[in-house]
Amino acid sequence: MTSASLRPLTEAERLRRAYGTYAVVTGASDGIGRAVAMRLAEAGFGLVLVARRRAVLEALAAELEPRTPIRPVVITADLSVPDDVDRIARETADLDVGLLVAAAGFGTSGPFVDGDLAAELNMIDVNCRALAQLTHLFGRRFAARRRGGIVLMSSLVAFQGVPRAANYAATKAFVQSLAEGLAPELKPFGVDVLASAPGPVMSGFGQRAHMTIRSGQTPDEVAVGTLNMLGRRTTVRPGFLAKALEASLMLLPRSARAAMLARVMAGMTQAA
Repeated sequence: MTSASLRPLTEAERLRRAYGTYAVVTGASDGIGRAVAMRLAEAGFGLVLVARRRAVLEALAAELEPRTPIRPVVITADLSVPDDVDRIARETADLDVGLLVAAAGFGTSGPFVDGDLAAELNMIDVNCRALAQLTHLFGRRFAARRRGGIVLMSSLVAFQGVPRAANYAATKAFVQSLAEGLAPELKPFGVDVLASAPGPVMSGFGQRAHMTIRSGQTPDEVAVGTLNMLGRRTTVRPGFLAKALEASLMLLPRSARAAMLARVMAGMTQAA
């Protein structure tokens, strides 16, 4: 783990008191999802780990088991398949789940019309449809129990169009808008909703998206910054880099932000 931490120990206690026994983390096999799972285990949550690769999930569960009083639950699921998403709800029906961290997702890069349409539509399925399905399923459940938390992974690219990542940025705009709209809807029911909008992250994301990310935030920095703000804000830019990038873009009109990010994306996808 890095030197970052969930501020004082009382931060872990705050999370447990607010959200209960179990947390469902999608995309738990790698990157931000894995880092969130590690931090929540340290905070004493029981973990429901969701991803496609069972062997990786079982290895993570074995690593987390000594850190949490409750044995982690592993659910292998392909979030592009609606029945798999429904199965997550069914297999957690008897657990005291009070927190959903929807960290699963992936990106594509390059000119949209030159890309593989099946991959682009699959990304919409995972980043948007499955996320909405999970948020609806657990949002209803949390509202009925009168407490809960939902973390949706937005992005720096959610706030303007981004050439060479047009469809990916559009999926993150959906996530950001959904979180902003849901937060006031669910607040009267004791349910907190947070959009986490990091900048570039050093994880397996770049390789899958055919992007070269030479510098960025660590997944753990994003995890800590996100969990610290759950229940305190609707949107967080976790970590120094995300805040610095926000400051450099916030005063520009959307067209200028898009033009600036187009140059950034061109540099990150030259080899693609």
